Amino acid sequence: MASEQIALTLLMGALLVGVVAFITRVEDWRSYTPLAGGGGGTAEESGYAQDEKPGGLVRWLTTVDHKDIGMLYGTYAIVTFTVGGAMVMIMRTELLDPAATLISAQLYNGLLTSHGITMLFLFGTPIIAAFANYFVPLIIGADDMAFPRVNAIAFWLLPPGAVLIWAGFFVPGLAPAQTGWTMYAPLSVGVGAGTQGGAGVDLMLLGLHLTGVSATMGAINFIATIFIERAEDCTWANLDIFSWTILTQSGLILFAFPLLGSALVMLLLDRNFGTAFFAVEGGSPLLWQHLFWFFGHPEVYILFLPPAGLISLILPKFSGRKLFGFKFVVYSTLAIGVLSFGVWAHHMFSTGIDPRIRASFMAVSLAIAIPSAVKVFNWITTMWSGRVRLTAPMLFCIGTISNFIIGGITGVFLAAIPVDLVLHDTYYVVGHFHYIVMGVLGFMTFAGLYYWFPIFTGKMYQRTLAKWHFWLTFVGTQFTFFAMLLLGYLGMPRRYATYDFPIGPVDPVTALHQVATLGAFLIAIGFVIHIWNFIQSWSEGPVLDDEDPWDLKEINQYTREWRWHSRRLETTIADGSGEEDSDGEGERDLATDGGQDTDESDDSENVESTDS
Repeated sequence: MASEQIALTLLMGALLVGVVAFITRVEDWRSYTPLAGGGGGTAEESGYAQDEKPGGLVRWLTTVDHKDIGMLYGTYAIVTFTVGGAMVMIMRTELLDPAATLISAQLYNGLLTSHGITMLFLFGTPIIAAFANYFVPLIIGADDMAFPRVNAIAFWLLPPGAVLIWAGFFVPGLAPAQTGWTMYAPLSVGVGAGTQGGAGVDLMLLGLHLTGVSATMGAINFIATIFIERAEDCTWANLDIFSWTILTQSGLILFAFPLLGSALVMLLLDRNFGTAFFAVEGGSPLLWQHLFWFFGHPEVYILFLPPAGLISLILPKFSGRKLFGFKFVVYSTLAIGVLSFGVWAHHMFSTGIDPRIRASFMAVSLAIAIPSAVKVFNWITTMWSGRVRLTAPMLFCIGTISNFIIGGITGVFLAAIPVDLVLHDTYYVVGHFHYIVMGVLGFMTFAGLYYWFPIFTGKMYQRTLAKWHFWLTFVGTQFTFFAMLLLGYLGMPRRYATYDFPIGPVDPVTALHQVATLGAFLIAIGFVIHIWNFIQSWSEGPVLDDEDPWDLKEINQYTREWRWHSRRLETTIADGSGEEDSDGEGERDLATDGGQDTDESDDSENVESTDS
């Protein structure tokens, strides 16, 4: 068995070396000059420019256009979100009753492990990369990413990473990894009577390594692009807030992901070559926790900061005024980025580390709540004296703020040592974490998709379905994750496949699990509506000729990506491929998403844009 694992590991290593060798020999990847600005900035210099892209599958396999790669990232992320969501729906259905009635405990543990890794590494980082790839070059006035080919390579590392992570579910003779998404030693080293010594764990670790390499390459590219590819009139003083958050996130990735990669290599060596980095005898299982959480807590902010940037970008558009306290939002972003590397040990308060060290980490963990609160204050203040339009993107922004307040406050409780010792490893932690990840990242993913839908499709979604999507998702989120907070107060441990305890409050725990499962089904129904709305509107919806579907010119917030969209529409009309909609009034109503002003004052009233 050991020899088979070593052979498989060597085979996968040889495969990765072969992929790298092949990529380095590719000298002639296509670069494209777009028809209306943006993308393919290196085409003229390389000499491989052409007037239009190839059609069909060849385009998507060979493209280095940042917009195409953004679309690839987005499609990949939606697929992985669907897979991860299907995993959790099976788990939540199993938890409807205390006993194991639907799936085995082993399968539950495998789904639990893959769900966490899928949502964090295969959905979270790629969906942010989707928005950043498509829009950051447009917003800052760059022709393309600084390294277009590296951009393409970074994406194409992700699909094989997903296949390796999920291999245990569909490869005969393999079992899925059951280590939990945190992969704590000594379990992940292969110690014990379980299946953790199987090759499924090795493949998962290799897949994680690929996703880490992909994220690091993307981070380097974003840093270089924002630093050296900006237009002359895009200075540090007027750089948009979304680009600031992407820049900060990329810095975090640059320091955090290589450490995770090193820890994964050490774990693979322990599992297959007899080293003792994390072994009980001769090593330190606690070392894995230090290495993992030094990456893991910055990873939380890697997933939080870009959605926070999206709120700061989108919310003012539907508040009728500029973002309040722009500079303080930027400073708070940078402060979070710095402080995020000083809080990792609050995940380890119950491990017996020195109380003086625990106290220092508690202080920093409490302090990082301050710049987060600054963001919330500025968002609320932006809406306070604005003229709010409740479009679908705005509803998701408001929902995100409410979720973040709950997730942030529960995080402050967990940062306090006495409270954490009571609630550690209970469902309270699960509820807190999901209020941040699903409640912020998930919600702002939908907000961004709806806000920029006219740009990347040229059409408009069905506004009624979009609002149904929001309300089902918002109500389902509260049902699911607030029930988890209450389960934590009752002492329900997380990661348990059953809860048929001989003692304890089994009936209340069962009821709360059922409420959480009901909420999960509401979220799933909302997501199905979103997918239907997205695909149907894109394929069959009327072409949107309005260059300003959100009426941003009226409030002086017609930003650079929308000006690019306007130029593209002019090019399309000049080519004769666009058709005028005879019903201009209906088109206008469709374009504005039916958002109604909460202020019933006369529409002709002048709205001042302030940037305090």
